[in-house]
Amino acid sequence: MKLISLHKNYTVLIKKARKDNRKAQHQLYQLFAPKMLSVCRQYLKNNDLAEEVMLNGFYKVFSKLDSFSDQGSFEGWIRRIMVNESISELRRHKKLYFKDETVIENSLEYATSIDTEFAVEEIQKVIDSLPEGYKTVFVLYAVEGYKHSEIAELLQISEGTSKSQLSKARKMLQNNINKQNDVNYGAQ
Repeated sequence: MKLISLHKNYTVLIKKARKDNRKAQHQLYQLFAPKMLSVCRQYLKNNDLAEEVMLNGFYKVFSKLDSFSDQGSFEGWIRRIMVNESISELRRHKKLYFKDETVIENSLEYATSIDTEFAVEEIQKVIDSLPEGYKTVFVLYAVEGYKHSEIAELLQISEGTSKSQLSKARKMLQNNINKQNDVNYGAQ
């Protein structure tokens, strides 16, 4: 029986890429570009803009490759760069707006289960319908797994604002999904 390594080791490619080996850089790009485009797309509605941000992110990856400490996940390191690049792009175009409001008590209670199966494209459309602030906090929290303290630091907002934005995003998502269900299956 042959064992398959679940954790990929990119050490050799990274070493070569650090020495400006274009072939190694291209291989790393080929390995990670599809996932990283998806990461950028979660934050940016426009596919072309998401691709541009991803390319800028890879420029940073290769120019800052020496700062990767070879500890932890290389993919996670790249992902963090892509998230930061996406957020920077939103800031550059002043699309991130956060209204500081009181957190709704027990905001996690607003998360509800969804009985309907949605295609990935439909889910992305529903997420894209959120205001940029709601969407960014939602993706950072629900998809990327950031904590509210990390989101607050990254977006330069308070933890309360992060929690409030998440709560409102969840409510809006639920409302949009319910509306979509009514359209697809008729109000019953």
